[in-house]
Amino acid sequence: MKLFVKNISDEVNEMLLESIFRQYGDVLNTKIVYDRITWESKGFGFVEYSKKEDALKAIEGLNGRELVGKQLVVMEAVDKPR
Repeated sequence: MKLFVKNISDEVNEMLLESIFRQYGDVLNTKIVYDRITWESKGFGFVEYSKKEDALKAIEGLNGRELVGKQLVVMEAVDKPR
């Protein structure tokens, strides 16, 4: 199950984000989205879990939690229609 995470501080990198989410289960992939020109964080990213129940625990445990001065918003990712 893939989660959408927004309101990520510029100071957070993928390793830190993964370590926070790993507390809730086996993380398959972590990605912070960066601007292609400036390489600055756009403030959002994705975390993917192998088990849906771990992802749901992460949403419950991390949504609204402060990380490096910003409150995370964590929800299930929704695929965009192509």
